[in-house]
Amino acid sequence: MVSLTNAQIRSLKARAQRMKATLEIGKDGVSPRFLAALDDVLKHHELVKVKFGQFKEEKKELAPQVAEKSGSHLVMRVGNVMVLFRPKPEEVPVPK
Repeated sequence: MVSLTNAQIRSLKARAQRMKATLEIGKDGVSPRFLAALDDVLKHHELVKVKFGQFKEEKKELAPQVAEKSGSHLVMRVGNVMVLFRPKPEEVPVPK
């Protein structure tokens, strides 16, 4: 995975400021079901805000783990929220 430049990170942080949390890590934690939902959201939206619901104490350890498992970049973690970024894959044109 290619690392982000400082300018890209600043731009993503600015975009994330206006967003509401799309997902929340609930009582099941970072379960396969949560990761599947996160993967689905990242396919449609490059930038996702995730709220730590039940796991506020473990947020420092969980944030990088979630980013790694989802194949995304951890843009920032502020309070009980983290922002993840994964660029949309290039669409391959379908031959006619």
